[in-house]
Amino acid sequence: EVQLVESGGGLVQPGGSLRLSCAASGFTFSNYHMSWVRQAPGKGIEWVSRISTGGGITSYADSVKGRFTISRDNAKNTLYLQMNSLKPEDTAVYYCQMVSTGRRGQGTQVTVSS
Repeated sequence: EVQLVESGGGLVQPGGSLRLSCAASGFTFSNYHMSWVRQAPGKGIEWVSRISTGGGITSYADSVKGRFTISRDNAKNTLYLQMNSLKPEDTAVYYCQMVSTGRRGQGTQVTVSS
């Protein structure tokens, strides 16, 4: 069974940092492009970032470019999102997602507030 389990969210002040993790199981993680997406309160799903199977190709939404870094460790079946210089508008539930199937986990809440 495919499982994606996000962790690392929390409450952080503006300007702070968080590192999200997504533990994958039930499929060959290294064969799949992966993304992070988010959903702010009362809004739809927003794509944040994407990474290729080997990790060599990444892309970012303009809203996070230069502040967030996506990475993966295929040996550990884990996807990461390093988030720096966080802003209140980054407040959302963050999900990791398999690009080809759209499958995503339960999400982890990130709240940026003073």
